[in-house]
Parts: sequence; C-alpha cells; structure tokens
Amino acid sequence: MSKSAIDRMNSISEQGLCSGCGICQSIAGSSKIKVVKSMNGFERPVIIGDLDDATVDKIFQICPGTRIEGLPKNQLSPNTKTDNVWGPWHRIVRAWAGNPKIRFEGSTGGVLTALAKFLLSEKRVDFILHVKASSKEPTFGTRFLSFTEADVLEATGSRYGPAAPLIDIDEVLSRGSPFAFIGKPCDISALRNLARYDERVDELVKYWLTPVCGGFMSPSSTDNFLTRNGVDRDKLLSLRYRGQGCPGPMQIETLHEKKELHYLDYWGDDESTWNLPFRCKICPDGIGEAADIAASDTWIGGSPTRSGSKTDRGTNAVVVRTETGIELLEAAAKSGAINIEYDITPDDMSLYQPHQMHKKYAAYDRYQGLADEGRLVPITKRLRLKELANEINQSTRKIQRDGTIARVRSGKATESTPNSSQ
Repeated sequence: MSKSAIDRMNSISEQGLCSGCGICQSIAGSSKIKVVKSMNGFERPVIIGDLDDATVDKIFQICPGTRIEGLPKNQLSPNTKTDNVWGPWHRIVRAWAGNPKIRFEGSTGGVLTALAKFLLSEKRVDFILHVKASSKEPTFGTRFLSFTEADVLEATGSRYGPAAPLIDIDEVLSRGSPFAFIGKPCDISALRNLARYDERVDELVKYWLTPVCGGFMSPSSTDNFLTRNGVDRDKLLSLRYRGQGCPGPMQIETLHEKKELHYLDYWGDDESTWNLPFRCKICPDGIGEAADIAASDTWIGGSPTRSGSKTDRGTNAVVVRTETGIELLEAAAKSGAINIEYDITPDDMSLYQPHQMHKKYAAYDRYQGLADEGRLVPITKRLRLKELANEINQSTRKIQRDGTIARVRSGKATESTPNSSQ
C-alpha cells in the first residue's frame, strides 16, 4: 500500500474537508475504504485495504471536499439567467405541495417530497435515491431508495446529522434503472463530478433535486443538546428534526418517553449558535447550483420566530435552474402536485437566505486563508467566487481570510485521522 496514497486520502478528513457523502467508498470499493462512524462522531472514510495512488487521484477529482463545480455547461441554455450570488436560474417561485398532508409532513412546504411522489406516480423514474432517518443511529440519516409514494412519505423531514447517500452509488447505477436524486448540494456536486468518469450517471439520473443547505450540526453538539434536555443517548429510538409543520417540532422518542422541543431550541435564535462542521463553514455552494431544482425556507432573515412558526403552514422558495427543472415544475403544477403562489427574484432569495448570501461572498477569501496555511484548497468552477469577493471592501475580505487562518491555527479546522468507533 502506498504511504502517499494513505496520507493524501486521510488529509481530506484531517483538514476538515470531508462532507461525509460516502462516494469515496463506492469509488475505491468497500474492501479498501469503509465510510463509518468515526471516533469524532462523524461518518468518515476509514482505509481498510490496499489503496493505490491512482484511486486516490480519482477520489480527489470527485470528492466534494476537494472539488465543487456549478451547473455543467451542457445544462445551460440561451434562456438561462445568472445571478452572481444565486447562480443560474430560469424561474424562481414561492410554492408548496398541493396535497395538504405532504405540505404538513414535509420540511418546509413539502415541494421536494411532492416532486418525488409526482415522478414516481407518473412513472418518469423507477425510484428516488435520497436519505431517511437511520434506525441504527437515530440522529443520523441513511441512504434510502424509494420505489413507492409511501416510501417517499416515510423519508420526509430534514436530517441535520451525518448521512452518506452515495456510499454505494456504483451498485445503484448498476441497476440500470432511471432514477431521481435528492441530496444536499455537496452530494449533488459529488455525483456531477462522478459523471465525468461514469457515463451511467447522466444516462440514469433523470432529475437532480436539492434543499438549499445551511449545514448540519456536529454530532457532539447534537449529543450535548440531548443530554441538556434530559435525553439518554443510549436509549434513543428516533429523532425527527423538523416537519409536521413549518418548521414543526423536534420530536424525540426514547425507550421511556416522547418529547417535543422547538426547532430554535436546537439551532438557537441566530446563526452564531450554529456549531457546524468546518466543511460547512467554508462551503461555496449551499444553494445547489448543480441541481435542476433547489428548494429553500422562506423566513425573512433566515430563521423562524418562536411565535410565527406555530401558524406557518410552510412555503418553499424554488429555484429552477435547467430546462429539465422547468418542465418538471410546470408539469407538477399542472397536475396539482404543487401549488405555485407567485414568482420571485434572486433579491428575494437573499432576504430569505442571508447567511447563504454572506457565505457566498466570503468563500473566496476563506479559501485564500486555507492557502496561506498550506492547506488543501478545493478546486471550484462556475461559482463566480472571485467576482463576488471583488464586490466587497478589502477590510471585510481581510476579516474572512484572517478568520480562516485563525481557525486553522486553533485546530478548529482539523480532525483526527479517521478510525472506526464501531
């Protein structure tokens, strides 16, 4: 086994760039890399077999920790508009699921759930590749294939913990069946990267759908939250982070009790309380630029209020980026699967998602801070990061660059070498 291959593979996790998508296991094979719960609580790739340099080279070209690209050029059309922050788009709307039950059960307005059910009911795809709550690790998500509308409904609700939807993507593609993929923007990026090496991706993945993602809470923070609220982690049976309302209650079930807590009890009342993985803090694309459709919350300022969330029925902001996405949106609306309220603009998206806007502006200089410290710097394309950085003043840019340097030097951007906790 090549020592350089081992060191390079581990450097992705050690330098805080792993998103936990699982695609490296599929690329290398489960006899060489196993993505498992690591000692730090995250799902990380543990090297268990003979790993060569060529395999690691390929992983570096596909991993969303080392390479993040916007929408493929062949998905752009003459009608595509591009906003520097919000990327390519054809149409942006406020919408919700036409079925009131789906709207209630879903994370916001249930649009992604409704689209998934529509694709199955219309036999446009054979299944949906996405994530549902793990029965083994209730705070985690697990890769799931939905073949029926009932399967889709079973997987509603955002997962704010580790999840590896691409852990066996080679096996999924080997089915030879058309499917839709619903994953975080980093998962979408990984699968788009894989398409350059595996022609089955573009042949079989018919629809690319994503939630606009602010990141997920570190497992230790979730465990500490449960402890503070009197929940014995070892007796935890299930955890629903949100849904059944907008955002809906956090529902916790143990062997002995059921509890409901407020969404803001978990996340806090502002962004300063979010304890995210380092990879999420420097994410250049939480808005799903490589997807056909991205759906987000629509809270002005980016967060619900404690009183307002009790009566909020849920409305998604839906960014449609491709011709495929437009056709799907309009067909779903015509069938009644979704209701479109009215069209909005990229400026509205910045009101709903100010943290996404700020992170997009900061990404280029945060990467410069990584370079200053001799760290791996992710390759990015078609995300306009330098152009955005040039729109802001030098003092603000210096704060972002210096802040990243400080994180690296303090160890906040470093993880231990992945080892299984199992």
